[in-house]
Amino acid sequence: QQRGRGLPAAVGALCRALPPRGRPAPDTLRRARFDRPQASLDFWRLLYALLKQIHGGKWTESDAIDNQIRFVKSALWYHGYGRPELYRLPSDGSAGSRELLLAFSWLLHRISLLEELLARNRVKTGDETSVCTCEDALPNSQKSTTEMAPEYGPEDRIDVRYLQWLNGRLRFQWRSLHAQHQEQCKLLHKIHLFTSGSHVDQILGHFSVTEADLVRQPENYKQLLQLLEAETMRLEAFLEWKQLEPVYWQWMETVLDNMAEEGNMCESQNAHVEKSGLPKATSCCPWADNLTGQIDRLSRDLMTLRDQLHKLVTHRKTAWCEKVKTREEELQKEGFSAAARKIQESVGLKLLDLTSLCAPEKKKMHGSCRLVLRSKHPASKTGFDGCVSKECVSAVGAAEVIRDLQLREASLGRELRQLQEECRQRLDEIAEGLDGVICVPP
Repeated sequence: QQRGRGLPAAVGALCRALPPRGRPAPDTLRRARFDRPQASLDFWRLLYALLKQIHGGKWTESDAIDNQIRFVKSALWYHGYGRPELYRLPSDGSAGSRELLLAFSWLLHRISLLEELLARNRVKTGDETSVCTCEDALPNSQKSTTEMAPEYGPEDRIDVRYLQWLNGRLRFQWRSLHAQHQEQCKLLHKIHLFTSGSHVDQILGHFSVTEADLVRQPENYKQLLQLLEAETMRLEAFLEWKQLEPVYWQWMETVLDNMAEEGNMCESQNAHVEKSGLPKATSCCPWADNLTGQIDRLSRDLMTLRDQLHKLVTHRKTAWCEKVKTREEELQKEGFSAAARKIQESVGLKLLDLTSLCAPEKKKMHGSCRLVLRSKHPASKTGFDGCVSKECVSAVGAAEVIRDLQLREASLGRELRQLQEECRQRLDEIAEGLDGVICVPP
């Protein structure tokens, strides 16, 4: 009874916490719980609008429903949703509302959908930039290229000139982006410098772009105020949702139980039809007995073949194990020096990183940071949005970020040289097996 009374409030808070663009009605989730086809189109549109905002694409209601469904399925596959029943749903959106409810709930838990949407739709009143000094974990990068490289056939080969063209295009795009970023930084610095000392907050001391625009066009403050009020309402709904979230997940457990019961009933009905169908066929078909005897003989033949294959595989496996053991003994004698050299190189690379690993661990910065003119306020504080810590931390200096990036660049450079050396050795081994071919290094 308590869960029944709290469920409407939990669903209502969840819907209010979602952004206005694509916000569903609470009845949509309730109808989807009973797999009503009327809620399927609404759920497809909901997931399309939310995932478009997550992936930063252009969202238009005029998109055809089949294009929306195709995008939702590909986005869910990208995030790792592996339930095959969803990908079998029709492309016209006529069914599958309960499957879509499960996918929506999975996104809530797996990628923190609400938190991600709140961060992306946040009203930005200050000049911000993203700062990340976290090092990516690359456990697979230490493997050799022979273990990681896939095998390509002749039909899978790609022209090297096309890859070079793609690389050049990517480098050009990076240069253009860097030039635009530099121009934006120059303009921001002018605004911060010209408005220095005008802000009521002495920690900041200057206006942001939004604040400077409000000074020039005061009539725009009403729109900004409406956006802030709408964001406040969504944050209040999010806080209410976090309190009632256990009620929602208990409700989803009942949805899963009902689906499991319906699946068991369908399986039992199919099994009953299969069992009851055979006697009817044998009673009305005179050739059924002959067919059953042939099936029995084929089954016995298959069992005999399986036993023979099992014996053959066991014999081959034993022979291969003996060959591998002999080859290992030979390689231990021949390749001991080469193995020792590889180990020495690997230890040397790890020793180069020992200084940074043994240094006192600093708090890694990750998230959005407000830009402040540091020259006038050296002791300023700034806060991070989706960062490691919620409290204020010391202002981030460009020199510190550059130093961290240089250390990361040096580490990646050493790893690149190691991979290049492994590739060169692999190419030398391949070239040795080619008769009549002379390989000239570039």
